[in-house]
Amino acid sequence: MVKLRSTSFPDAPMSTPSLSTITAAPSAAPAPSLVLAMAAGAGFSVASLYYSQPMLGLIAQDLGAGERAVGLVPTLTQLGYALGILLLAPLGDRFDRRNLILLKSVLLALALGAAAFAGQLPGLLVASLLVGLMATLAQDIVPAAAVLAPDAQRGQVVGRVMTGLLLGILLSRVVSGVVAEAWGWRVQFGLAALSVLAMGAVMARALPHFAATSTLRYPALLGSLLALWREQPQLRRAVASQSLLAVGFSAFWSTLALMLHARLGLGSAAAGAFGIAGAAGALAAPVAGRFADRLGSPAVARLAIAVALAGFALLLAESWLPAAALLPLLVVSALLFDFGFQSALVAHQTLVYGLVPPARSRLNALLFTGMFIGMAGGGALGSLALAQWGWQGVAWLATICAGGSLLIRLR
Repeated sequence: MVKLRSTSFPDAPMSTPSLSTITAAPSAAPAPSLVLAMAAGAGFSVASLYYSQPMLGLIAQDLGAGERAVGLVPTLTQLGYALGILLLAPLGDRFDRRNLILLKSVLLALALGAAAFAGQLPGLLVASLLVGLMATLAQDIVPAAAVLAPDAQRGQVVGRVMTGLLLGILLSRVVSGVVAEAWGWRVQFGLAALSVLAMGAVMARALPHFAATSTLRYPALLGSLLALWREQPQLRRAVASQSLLAVGFSAFWSTLALMLHARLGLGSAAAGAFGIAGAAGALAAPVAGRFADRLGSPAVARLAIAVALAGFALLLAESWLPAAALLPLLVVSALLFDFGFQSALVAHQTLVYGLVPPARSRLNALLFTGMFIGMAGGGALGSLALAQWGWQGVAWLATICAGGSLLIRLR
C-alpha cells in the first residue's frame, strides 16, 4: 500500500475509548439490530434518489413539461448526490458521524417535502438538487459500519449494510411506481419525507457516537482528497471501474420507463415493478463482502463485472427475438447486471476502506463521487442514445461501458 505523506493527515485524535464513543475497530461485530438499523437508514435515504424515475411521465403531464425537460429531475438529483458526496461526505472524518447522520435526516425530509409541494418544474428541479445533496447521509452510514466492524469481518458487515442501501435503490422504483399511479407523485414524495424522519429517529436511538479521525480544517480536508487520489493507484482503479459500470446501470434504469411506455404502452407501475427483478441482486452484497474478506476484493470485482457485462450484452439479443420476448429478456438482464453491479461495488468499497483507515469517509467520498458522476452521465447518455438509436443504442452503450470497466480491472 502506498502511504500518504504525514502532512496529509496530521494529529488525528485518538482519545481513550469509552462506552459511548467509538474510537477504533472493535474485536467483535456490531449487534445484528444495529446493523439492521443502519441498513434500513441507508436504504430509505438513498431511495430518495430514485423515486422520480418511474414517475417522470406523470410529473411531465401534471407540470406541463416536455420529456427532455422533465428528464432533468433525475439528472439533477444524481448530480446533487455526487456534489454532496464530494463536499459533505468527507466531514465524517472531521466530526461525529452520528450527528451528521441525524442532521442530514432532517434536511433530507425537508427537501423531499419541498418536492412534494413544488408548483412548477423549476421548483421541483431545485428540490431535486437538494434531495441529492442531503441523501448523502447514506454515505455517512456505510463508513460508520466499516468503523464498527473488526478488520476480518469488515466486508461482511459492509455488505449487510449495502444490502439495505441497494434494496432501497431498487425497491424505490417499485414503490414510487405503484404509489404514483394510485395517488399521484406528490403523495410519494410526502411519504418519502415521513420515512426518512422515522429512520432518523431509529438511528438516533441505535447509533453510538464516533470519534473524529482528523483535525484538518474544512479546506485542508477537501484538499486531502487530491492527495488520496494521487497517492493511491488502487483507489483510482476502483473509481474508474465502478464509474464506467455505473454509466450502463443508469442508462438502463433512466430510460426503461420511457421505452416501456412508447413500445408497450405500460405505465409507471410496470416500470417500477422491474425493481423487483433487480432487488434479487441486492442479495449479492453480503455474499460479495464475505468473498472479498476471503479471496480478495480485486478478484471478486473482476468476476462481478463479468456478470454485469453478460447481463448488458444480453439486451443486444432483443433485435433478433420476437416482441413477446422483450419483457422476459429485460427481467433476466436486470437480474444479471444488478447482481454484478452491486457485488462489484461492495468489493471496491471493501478494498478502498482498507487503504487509509483514518480517511475512510474521504475514500468513500471519492469512490461514490466518481460512481454517481457515472450515474448522472449514464442518465444523460442513455436518454440521448434512446432518442437517436432506440433501445439498441442504450444496450450498446451499457455493454461497451461494462466492457471498459472489466478491462480496467484486468490490467
